[in-house]
Amino acid sequence: MSNKAVIHTDKAPAAIGTYSQAVKAGNTVYLSGQIPLIPETMELVEGGFEAQADQVFKNISAVVEASGAELSDIVKLNIYLTDLSNFPIINEVMSRYFQQPYPARAAVGISELPKGSLVEIEGVVVLS
Repeated sequence: MSNKAVIHTDKAPAAIGTYSQAVKAGNTVYLSGQIPLIPETMELVEGGFEAQADQVFKNISAVVEASGAELSDIVKLNIYLTDLSNFPIINEVMSRYFQQPYPARAAVGISELPKGSLVEIEGVVVLS
């Protein structure tokens, strides 16, 4: 018997490839990368980097809630940025969603993301 379950919610964008929004294994939830797609239209949110970062955290929140957890249960985030000069902005936006103690985190500069997104975030949740 497997202790693995797929997490899915209509409140976050549907997968645009061969992956699940998240997978729960035991008491750990592995969140797939979220880009700033509006779930209802599957289009990138308009308004620049800050609006994109905000949408990504909204999408992550929806998947985390669908797993039965809260944002405070996230233990690790990996943030991918197409422009590392947006690092201060991602910190400011993240501060709207998280309080101390913050999750462990990496921020990585990369050349390109799906659909021309400026940011993608993935994470790991440990259920209480």
